[in-house]
Amino acid sequence: MEQRVFTSPVFGPVHSRRLGSSLGINLMPASRKVCNFNCIYCECGWNPDPLQKGNTEDTLMTGRETVALALEETLRMLAKEGKAPDAITFSGNGEPTLHPDFSGIVQDTVALRNKWSPGSKVCVLSNSANLDKKGVMEGLMMADLRIMKIDSAIEKTLRFINNPGAGYFLERTVSLLKRFRGDFTLQTLFFTGSIDGEKVDNTTTDELEAWFDMVDELKPRQVMVYTLDRQTPAPGLKKCPAEKLDSIARVLKDKGIGVIVAG
Repeated sequence: MEQRVFTSPVFGPVHSRRLGSSLGINLMPASRKVCNFNCIYCECGWNPDPLQKGNTEDTLMTGRETVALALEETLRMLAKEGKAPDAITFSGNGEPTLHPDFSGIVQDTVALRNKWSPGSKVCVLSNSANLDKKGVMEGLMMADLRIMKIDSAIEKTLRFINNPGAGYFLERTVSLLKRFRGDFTLQTLFFTGSIDGEKVDNTTTDELEAWFDMVDELKPRQVMVYTLDRQTPAPGLKKCPAEKLDSIARVLKDKGIGVIVAG
């Protein structure tokens, strides 16, 4: 698989199925993915081998000042060209909330957005695994959109899909998400397939019943349901049919929840 890596702290704007014209912010190193999940569908590929002794991933991450300078330069240029993005989105080579200065960088981003691109929304795409880490909740609350991922409401399935790091528990994550009091977007990627002969399918009746129960518990203001769009590191994965995504969306709409569908 050819990995999709981001070599600059600011990239795009690119077209996003869910956010429109999106200017990306990558807080992770330009040379490697850094994530506490190892998702079987990740467009950035599998997590790399551990660094050699003496190096740390923190030291390879882009510094706060560097991010701010690159972002202001890009926003100034886009404003001059009349091409303000719909969104300024934290994504890139891994999980943005792992950055030690995450909340400070979000604060800088909001200020620069207000100055150069007031119509753009500041968005964070997160795997929801660091909500108890210092500064993460504060940083997320500064954003306009907190797009929090949970790919299954059944722990065994989630672990198979996302391969979370040590210390992750679904029940605890759901509990921490409740602190947003519904002011967030829940994001779930639906798909099927198999890996080394073991099936994976988060669209079964049991999976969806558990997932809808979780949605009822969390009461997010919006849900994004989507499926595979790019090559995956694990072969044998298949897109969820559009008809299935639409049927999931209909149930959510009947509950009065805003839905974005990306097939």
